[in-house]
Amino acid sequence: MAFLADALSRVKPSATIAVTQKARELKNAGRDVIGLGAGEPDFDTPDNIKNAAIEAIRRGETKYPPVSGIVPLREAIAKKFKRENNLDYRPEQTIVGTGGKQILFNAFMATLNPGDEVIIPRPYWVSYPEMVAICGGTSVFVDTSIDNGFKLTAEVLEKAITPKTKWLLMNSPSNPSGAAYTEAELRALADVLLKHPHVWTLTDDMYEHLTYGDFVFKTIAEVEPNLYERTLTMNGVSKAYAMTGWRIGYAAGPVPLIKAMDMIQGQQTSGACTIAQWASVEALNGPQDFIARNKAIFQGRRDLVVSMLNQARGISCPSPEGAFYVYPSCAELIGKKTKAGKVIDTDEAFCSELLDAEGVAVVFGSAFGLGPNFRISYATSETLLEEACTRIQRFTASLT
Repeated sequence: MAFLADALSRVKPSATIAVTQKARELKNAGRDVIGLGAGEPDFDTPDNIKNAAIEAIRRGETKYPPVSGIVPLREAIAKKFKRENNLDYRPEQTIVGTGGKQILFNAFMATLNPGDEVIIPRPYWVSYPEMVAICGGTSVFVDTSIDNGFKLTAEVLEKAITPKTKWLLMNSPSNPSGAAYTEAELRALADVLLKHPHVWTLTDDMYEHLTYGDFVFKTIAEVEPNLYERTLTMNGVSKAYAMTGWRIGYAAGPVPLIKAMDMIQGQQTSGACTIAQWASVEALNGPQDFIARNKAIFQGRRDLVVSMLNQARGISCPSPEGAFYVYPSCAELIGKKTKAGKVIDTDEAFCSELLDAEGVAVVFGSAFGLGPNFRISYATSETLLEEACTRIQRFTASLT
């Protein structure tokens, strides 16, 4: 009898974490490496949020919190959903977790039985299918393409739904592609879901505030109120508020589901860090003006990276609507050779050779389920981004 659980054989390590760690190790060894794999803003947490945490410590807010979150934060979450998404949730319909990952994991653990299917559009965030596998479900992958902006269409969704489908998992704006769904696109998907009342929607809105130009963010329960009772709307403070290390995610949905997730979390981690929760109260209730400033910086970085990558030989890079990633195609470079004679036969090989030759760390697209592509995070300075893109141009030009 094997000691380790069989479920581990179905799970792969996180490719994004692996790339970040490899870049860190190479830097520590003295290599000149530009890491573009990390999915976190390079901005500091705003001072008012940090001060709220310090004040909470001084008040003695250092005891065990309720499993689902402190009341002021759950109230702030309900107000946020009403203010920004036109969704009416009572505080008891909300839950706070240790990051968005825990929210997703608990939702799957609370609902999936062996054989239950979760529809996941490709490309996807690397952790989605692994969470489904650990919780005993089956991932059903549906393809998007660069031609349709990496977005799921109503026709593809309709074909993917079976009697075993339990969830549609959506991420808008998307990690890794930056694709974001318009109200009309969500309307088309909602029309399909209305025909299949056994299918629930789990919408990962973590990058909600990072959309660019004239794009208007919408979430699916807002677009179609009849899906409200079978939607879990997930969000968090990590991206928009530059609070990745504070580890606070949250969600709202029907009370029976929230209670089930509370029960699982109560036997797992209990409540999230009390101090981080008080900081998150300030994040949601406090000044929001810095978000627009940060968005403008991110948009400038996006435009720089898209422009320079499209000038690189063999690279095609669409301009995404949101998040802080681009997901360019390197299809034209598959089959090319490096100066050392190594064949670029996959997107993983492309990324590996790019790191070795030029010291630029990016994540290969196959880790996100769709290639040949690669993901670049532009959550770093324009100076580093310009240098990284210059190196990518040099590398692609050297291939024969």
